[in-house]
Amino acid sequence: MHFTDRADAGRRLAEALLSAAPDLRGAVVVALPRGGAPVAAEVAAALGAELDVCVVRKVGVPGQPEVAMGAVGEDGARVVNQQVVDAVGVPPEDFAAVEVRERAELARRAAAYRRGRTPVPLAGRTVLVVDDGVATGSSALAACRIVRARGAARVVLAVPVAPRDWAERLGGAADAYVAVHAPEGFRSVGESYRDFRQTTDAEVLAALERPGAPGTAGAPGAAGTAGYEVPLAAGPAELAVPADPLGVVLFAHGSGSGRDSPRNRAVAERLHRAGLATVLFDLLTPGEAEEPWKVFDPGLLGGRLVAATRTVLRHHALAGLPYGWFGASTGAAAALWAAAEPGTAPAAIVSRGGRPDLAAARLSLVAVPTLLVVGGADGEVVELNRRAAAELRGPSSLQVVPGAGHLFAEPGALAAVADLAAHWFVRWFPPGGGGERARN
Repeated sequence: MHFTDRADAGRRLAEALLSAAPDLRGAVVVALPRGGAPVAAEVAAALGAELDVCVVRKVGVPGQPEVAMGAVGEDGARVVNQQVVDAVGVPPEDFAAVEVRERAELARRAAAYRRGRTPVPLAGRTVLVVDDGVATGSSALAACRIVRARGAARVVLAVPVAPRDWAERLGGAADAYVAVHAPEGFRSVGESYRDFRQTTDAEVLAALERPGAPGTAGAPGAAGTAGYEVPLAAGPAELAVPADPLGVVLFAHGSGSGRDSPRNRAVAERLHRAGLATVLFDLLTPGEAEEPWKVFDPGLLGGRLVAATRTVLRHHALAGLPYGWFGASTGAAAALWAAAEPGTAPAAIVSRGGRPDLAAARLSLVAVPTLLVVGGADGEVVELNRRAAAELRGPSSLQVVPGAGHLFAEPGALAAVADLAAHWFVRWFPPGGGGERARN
């Protein structure tokens, strides 16, 4: 055993980093959760660096999940270890099935860990990618690609333990490699730890609450983002407000969904990067959500949406901002119904896999610019949205994501929805909503 536990490994890794690369001023430590979070927390504390996460999921061999045949990560990152795939004989359809499952879990974890906070800006900075160890390197490779795509000027991959030839295996994935322990006879990461029990989500969140982590609720974050809560009848509304926001998007959740929906939280993260504030809340109480007639009543849901909008827009962090609605499934019907209410003035609406047919009686009254996004494999809903687009009075666009189902769980599908939504809101929000912040 080389390390007592992950905290011990993190402290020793920090010492190795200071020895190998003493000038780390302005560096950002990015953890691969779960196991990398407690290690990275110790590194960030020792270096006085900002701490964030980069969520990556191993794509394990069917029946042998501990053997990585690839990895998937945030921002659509994807790595295939073709050597493993060929050696085990995994057909493409089996790989795709595991990938879909892992992307769903990836979205859930990203939403749970970030809690509406935007990622720490990496552009032009040195980024230390930290995990509890490297075996095949698929997850580390995916993480390095993600941080490079986010603009990192220099990437250092740092782990407590790795195979002797790990730098050669990973090639140019990072600009530098630092490992405390790199044994010749490496067999597994866990062999180097006395305590290598599985890290929990709670432990990841605890690590992110330590100094150097992104901003927590009610206080400005490292990326200039602030989080707030506003009490509503059905539960609290979660506000995430970047510096100089262009506007605010309120999420209207659909049937079987709520403010903890990993899909809508993933979209919210993308909107933050576009300079948009977001509000996540529930339209129904938990008890009401069990009553089907309420879940599918656009008048009830639309009324709740209007009332919630008026309440949260009184919050000082959102004062004077233009607003829009993002609706999923029946939540989209609620947004379209509410848009025809006198006195409402949303600048734009985006529907994801929506049921606009439920608001058919009011579609011809909707003059708000509306984007309808549907999955190409969701045939019935595609037709419902096509008919609705013809009824809307204002500017509208129907965008079909090829191959996507109703929940957009396929690789890259939800990222496509998020990009379309961000560009639609930025396009239709009036200029000057948040100062001179650049749009993207």
